[in-house]
Amino acid sequence: MANKKYKILEIDPWLEPYEGDIDLRMQRYRDTYRSLVGDGSLAGFANGYMFFGLARTNTGWVYREWAPGADEMHLIGDFNNWDRLAHPMHRTESGIWEVKIKGRNKIKHGQKIKVQVTRGGRKFDRIPLYMNHVVQDKLTRSFVGEVWAPEKPFRWTDSGWRERKTDSLMIYEAHVGMAQEKEAIGTYREFADIILPRIVDEGYTAVQLMAIQEHPYYASFGYQVSNFYAPSSWYGDPDDLKYLINKAHKLGLKVLLDVVHSHAIKNTAEGINMFDGTFNQFFMTGDAGDHPAWGTKLFNYAKHEVIHFLLSNLKYWVDEYHFDGFRFDGVTSMCYHHHGLGVDFTDYKQYFDVFTNTDAITYLQLANALIHEINPNAITIAEEMSGLPGMCIPIKDGGIGFDYRLAMGIPDYWIKSLEKEKDEDRNMHAMWHELTTRRPGEKSIGYAESHDQALVGDKTLIFRMADAEMYNGMNKAYHSPVIDRAIELHKMIRFATLTMACEAYLNFMGNEFGHPEWIDFPREGNGWSFKYARRQWSLADDGFLKYEWLLNFDKAMIDFAKKNKVVKQGHAENLWLDEKSKIIAFARGDLLYVFNFHPSESATKFFLHTHPTGAGEYKAIFSTDDKEFGGQDRIDKKYVYSTMNDKRGLGFEIYLPCRTAVVFRKKRN
Repeated sequence: MANKKYKILEIDPWLEPYEGDIDLRMQRYRDTYRSLVGDGSLAGFANGYMFFGLARTNTGWVYREWAPGADEMHLIGDFNNWDRLAHPMHRTESGIWEVKIKGRNKIKHGQKIKVQVTRGGRKFDRIPLYMNHVVQDKLTRSFVGEVWAPEKPFRWTDSGWRERKTDSLMIYEAHVGMAQEKEAIGTYREFADIILPRIVDEGYTAVQLMAIQEHPYYASFGYQVSNFYAPSSWYGDPDDLKYLINKAHKLGLKVLLDVVHSHAIKNTAEGINMFDGTFNQFFMTGDAGDHPAWGTKLFNYAKHEVIHFLLSNLKYWVDEYHFDGFRFDGVTSMCYHHHGLGVDFTDYKQYFDVFTNTDAITYLQLANALIHEINPNAITIAEEMSGLPGMCIPIKDGGIGFDYRLAMGIPDYWIKSLEKEKDEDRNMHAMWHELTTRRPGEKSIGYAESHDQALVGDKTLIFRMADAEMYNGMNKAYHSPVIDRAIELHKMIRFATLTMACEAYLNFMGNEFGHPEWIDFPREGNGWSFKYARRQWSLADDGFLKYEWLLNFDKAMIDFAKKNKVVKQGHAENLWLDEKSKIIAFARGDLLYVFNFHPSESATKFFLHTHPTGAGEYKAIFSTDDKEFGGQDRIDKKYVYSTMNDKRGLGFEIYLPCRTAVVFRKKRN
């Protein structure tokens, strides 16, 4: 094969007709990069938070803001008794405003602050764009900036955190506020002290935190951000978040931020919308600036000032809070002007047509380049469902530069399979295809369900299978076909996803033990109740309930995957697929996996092929049927299987119970 200009064309030959489009993508990236930094670096460019906002100087304070559409600006707050004329700002070049306040004690830690903006004779108050702490005023219930400048800065004790690598990425997706069992909002410190040890005990290697950027509406799950530089005050103050991350690093966990750069809240009093009185300071104008489904504002990624604001935001979260990486929300929405709504991506030309938002793709390339420049060991994840080629190919090879993409089709597959197929009719070819098909050369994060499948209006997988019987059928002394099936398939689905479908794995908190209820945040419709906005860990800790079996299984599964580096072993190689018996067997690395999804028929003499791993003696090393997982202990892990070579090929016969998965390894000499 002739050398291609970009490696992406060798990785995916189907892209050859679009070589010109790839070339244009890369040229736009290079041109934008040069226009932003010249001969400098992105790390040196993305320092907006060091220049803008409120900062203490040797002689006092300085406040700067980019507001090109403003006619006048005045800094107001507790420090000047909210005198709207006391501290006018003066305009410098490029729409930048500035005011200097003499006296280092003139502005104090904890004081409330805002900026009054005048545009076309109209005056309105705004929260500073780079405000690092925003709180809700107890009297007015509105949000206001609060000066965060403690005399004693937080003392980090996680030295070397940037250099640490993760061998097997096992992500625990979590929401700080709903992580506690109490019917109230949990705090950063409660999460650090109570939940982090659980995550470590369960074997996960990273925690992905949702809803960290400030958002005024708690029930938005953090996806309608108002203040991009402020950690959410719903759970505590900035030092409390630092305490959480510092402790996570001490426990050996990576911490990922679920970052929202795909859109912003429409609110003007709390958010950045119309900060300077214009519609187009940060966002596109007209209908293009409004998301038709989310009711939010859409960034204009073509503006260098917007790129500066967002890139600086990423660097801020890394430098100031020691985040190890980011899960980018809404990447599909960013990449297309139609936002992927109502579009089935069935043809490569759909990735390169007039609906592609090339400015957004350039921004995502710049974001990945910056993140990996400031921390080469950082992790970036794209929430992207269109299958856009190159999302997780290095930029130098013609890609967009993410490390992983979420395998968003997998939870959809499991839901459809459970809803539309009887167990005895499940299509095993479809299962194999859905779990093993992914973009060549790109790493995926597999998951059976995330927070999306746990929200009110939807159902978790176990609730789809067990439904109302979960409320009275999870006692270990009680047995029914419905609950037995739900528990067996809950284990099988997770194990199949982890072993077949990914190079990293994700679980949403509580789902590992089959949390019985959906997530419903406090709202008027439920009487502002927190009953369904919490996690009931006691269910798994109660030794009399079957939730303990599922938790035991999840721990063992994660431990097995880490010890055997399952997600590092390349793609699975199909050994056998039997529609009638509902059996799938495959090899991955030096291990042999066999799944029997049949609801009632066990295979008494199933011939397991071993040609990828060779002749020799084998033992079962993992089984979903173990007693501690609620199984019947029908797999003997001491028994030695010897291979035979006959007309069936090279392999050995095994007993494989229904709804059971077993892993075999050749004995080492």
